[in-house]
Amino acid sequence: MPTEVIPHVDLDEETKLQPPYHVVLLDDQDHTYEYVIEMLGKIFGYGRDKAFQMACEVDARKRCIVYTDSLERSEFKRDQIHAYGADWRIPRCAGSMSAVVEKAGG
Repeated sequence: MPTEVIPHVDLDEETKLQPPYHVVLLDDQDHTYEYVIEMLGKIFGYGRDKAFQMACEVDARKRCIVYTDSLERSEFKRDQIHAYGADWRIPRCAGSMSAVVEKAGG
């Protein structure tokens, strides 16, 4: 009967995880609170209360972390924000809100 060979596994080897990344929504004067609440609900599934709190934060602080995940997922969510479209409530609005992806914790 053949002998089963079990590979050596170094238990001291540390598993390296990909660092998280934030999607940061940036403030502007061309989008209404209603637009921000609607957009955050559709893209991220946030309820009205949470989306309203984020809209207040982006208005007051000029930026708000709206999502944290892997780089790939965060870039995808940022792109969804950029593709969301103009706020029909403001005639001068030319397009979507802006967002950036930043490494979390740094």
